[in-house]
Formats: sequence, structure tokens, C-alpha cells
Amino acid sequence: MALSPAVAPLRTPPNQSTTSSATAIRVLVADDSAVVRGLVARWIGEAGFELVGTASNGRIALELMAKHDPDVVLLDIEMPELDGTTALPRMLAMSPSVQVVMMSTLTTRNADISLKCLALGAVDYIAKPESSRGVTTSDTFRVELIERVRVFGSARTRTRRPASASAGHAPGHHAAPAPVPAAAAHPAPATPRPATPFTLRPKVRNRTQPRALLIGSSTGGPRAVGEMLEGIGAAALRRLPVLIVQHMPPIFTAVFAEHLSTRTGIPAAEGKADERVEPGRIYVAPGGRHMGLAAGAGGPIIKLTDGPPVNFCRPAVDVLFKDAAVVFGAATATVILTGMGSDGTNGARALTEAGGPVLAQDEATSTVWGMPGSVARAGLAEAVLPLPELATALRALITGQPA
Repeated sequence: MALSPAVAPLRTPPNQSTTSSATAIRVLVADDSAVVRGLVARWIGEAGFELVGTASNGRIALELMAKHDPDVVLLDIEMPELDGTTALPRMLAMSPSVQVVMMSTLTTRNADISLKCLALGAVDYIAKPESSRGVTTSDTFRVELIERVRVFGSARTRTRRPASASAGHAPGHHAAPAPVPAAAAHPAPATPRPATPFTLRPKVRNRTQPRALLIGSSTGGPRAVGEMLEGIGAAALRRLPVLIVQHMPPIFTAVFAEHLSTRTGIPAAEGKADERVEPGRIYVAPGGRHMGLAAGAGGPIIKLTDGPPVNFCRPAVDVLFKDAAVVFGAATATVILTGMGSDGTNGARALTEAGGPVLAQDEATSTVWGMPGSVARAGLAEAVLPLPELATALRALITGQPA
């Protein structure tokens, strides 16, 4: 099965090198497929990252971690001897700041495991094509993989200590023979980035009671969305429909909805075409399709389309937000959570022009401050808050009670 096009922001063209920003990022690849290991290792080198080694199972990957302290681990779920799910907590215990990206094929079981791995501390997941041929020919898989290494590796290299020279190689693995790039000899200082400046939008006076909660998220979103909705609480969520666009491939979105239902106690499912939007329900945009809204005879209904990607994404946050601005007007409460790219900014502008409030997650608690940062820098957010405070603020908007 080939990957659906553009299920997450793809900002680096397939043939564009990331060498200038990537030379200090160390990567470990763990996958039981020799074809996948070989291809990914080649892509890592072509992009200018430093491949510290490849492993065919979790045991060898742990040995390599102990020797090379990678910034990013690309970790397959299904491997012999020690699988990725079992290896993940051991990796995080060994190096709490390591950025682990899970890799799995598009099956319901693997989607469920991937989401559980995010709860355990993995920073993201990437869907692999099912066949070796699919891995070889999929530009989408390659570009998404390189983009994740670049983003998460850059975050890790800002805080890690300078690496000492590696010791001898452990048996049973392949270590990269290339010398350490020159940039690695001068790693970034172990200090956090200064906060990005932005201007808040003035709060709306005489607010309209929200009739819908709108959420847009991408990288880091599954964990953030679940935590925020749980913080808002079932009592408030039963007052209105919750509509979510989370950049995810098919199958994953259905499993994500099941996880949200279990966590919140609110019925959650992928949105269906022409389905009436009801209070007390959570609607997740299906992977690979845009989810919008339209006015129906009995109230707003879900609209699903297969149009081209918007902001390199399908589903796209902008599609939902722009439709919601027309259908609900000012009667919305909107939040942009962690994610790469700028999807949601144009839709947030339409919502604010309609009179609805827009909130954004802050940089410190975001896995990637792309989408919320874009909204904040555009001056569209009336509040930029840590994740726990977003739940409190949204509960106040929904219930009309002070925060």
C-alpha cells in the first residue's frame, strides 16, 4: 500500500539537500529489513546527517545507543529478539533527551502501537510503505523521514553535550565509516532558544457562546490533543461538537479517534460525509481526505473531499477552519497545537475576521512550534499558552465561566 499524499507538512523537496542545517545531527536506524536499513542509511548520508549505525533489532540498537549517543533514532516497531515497543522505554531511560521516531506499516495494529509509543515518550511516527518496492519508490516516505530527522535532530543538538570519540564497534551492527562532519566539532551551546516574539490579538468583547470547538495539530499532536481534551473535561465537552484535523495517514486517524474516546469518555470517530454535527461528539478528519463543513437542513454537516493537498497537507486544518468561519461565524472556540509548517494560519485569519477567538500552544510545550508559531507571529492568537493552561482557557470559553 502506498502512502497517501501529503499526510503531513512536507517542506523539503525530494531532491533538496539539508546539509547546511544538518551536519551535526547523529542518527541511528533500527529496522529488521536490510532493504529499509540500506535505503534510509543512504538518504541520511545524502541529506548531510551523520549516520552512527544501523541495527536489525532492538538489542543491537541499545548497544549502539550506549556507544554513540544519537540525537535521533528511527525505530521500527516489528523486529526480532527485541521489538521497538520494548526497546523504546529502555532507550529513553538510557538517554531521556533522545528523539525517537517510530516507523510502521499502515495497519490498524501498528497504528494502535504507534500511538501508544507516543504516550510512552516517542516524539513522532512515520508510516512506511508495506513493500520494499514501495519504500524504494516513495518520495513521500523519504521526504517525511528526512524532515523529521532535521526538526527533531536540530532540537536535540541545541542541548546535548559535545560527543567524545566513539569507542570500538560492537559486533553485529554496521557503524557509519564517514568521519564526523566539521560542524560537529563546534556543537550548539547547551542553552535554550530565546522565545520567538509575537503580538497578541485583542480579546473579543461580548463574546458569542461557542457552538463548536475546533482543533488543528500535527507533529506531537496526538499526545497534546488527548491531554488537552482530558483537561477540558467531559462536562464541558458535552456542550458542543469537537472537530479535529490532525495530520495523519489513513487508518491512524480511526485509531486516534478510538484513543480519544477512551481517554475523554466522549464518543469519537472519523467524520463521515453528510453526517450531522452534534454536541458531545468528537469528529476527526479521516487520513487522506479533507474534512470541511456545510450548512444542512437540520444544522451543520460534515463535508469530505478528495481535493489536492492544501499547505502540502490532506487533511488540512485550513479547509476545516475556513468552512467553520462561514458555518458558525463567531460561535467558535479554536486552538492551534504543536505541528510542523503553517497549516491553519489562513483558516485562523478567517475565524478571527468572523469574530471567533483563536488560541495557540506556546513554544516551550510544543514538540514543534511551526503551526502555532505561525498563527502567533501573524497576530491572530488572543492567547499563547502552555498546554495545561489551554485546557483551562478553553473550558472557560465553552462554559462562559471565568478561568
